[in-house]
Amino acid sequence: MQRGREFSIVVDTIELMNNTRGRSEEALATLACKRLASIPAPRVLIGGLGMGFTLRAALSALDREARVVVAELVPSVLAWARGPLADVFDGCLDDPRVEVHEADVNQLIRSEPQAWDAILLDVDNGPEGFVRRENDRLYDGRGLEQARMALRPGGVLGVWADVPDRRFKARLKRFDFSVAEFRIPASEDGGPRHVLWIATTRSTDRSGKF
Repeated sequence: MQRGREFSIVVDTIELMNNTRGRSEEALATLACKRLASIPAPRVLIGGLGMGFTLRAALSALDREARVVVAELVPSVLAWARGPLADVFDGCLDDPRVEVHEADVNQLIRSEPQAWDAILLDVDNGPEGFVRRENDRLYDGRGLEQARMALRPGGVLGVWADVPDRRFKARLKRFDFSVAEFRIPASEDGGPRHVLWIATTRSTDRSGKF
């Protein structure tokens, strides 16, 4: 939906995202990529393109040698990014560091062990999503185990959610993640506070020391 320069993506009567309210999605990338500052040429996987908030923030936070792969399952979202939302994306899809796949992010997570320095998930509405039941497999025990295996030592899993979820936070810890939780307002002017989990693998660092 469009009203002037405001865009909204809606499922039935529920608004999933709005280009005037993306502060929490930006924070997802900023908080996660801050933990990659000492890593040369980091590889980052983003699940869910949306309106590009997370992608743009990641590109701003990462160095020129970084590689960012975006997995977006819905063809319409990719078409909107190149079409009516092109001004919102501001050319970030043409950044040479970016590679976009029309694919389920779960497939990329499972495709290669220790492939990523960070995995950022902004899929559905988080662990309590409602768009596709299949999205739940990203957040259940098996999904978290696969994410941990896909991350390099000391890697970061960032998860965005619409609402708090104590069971999911506990699940992250159970699968050997160190977890920080943040409540971030949707916009600079306030609005609903979304939840971010920035989870780091508990493992040896790159030098092999604990």
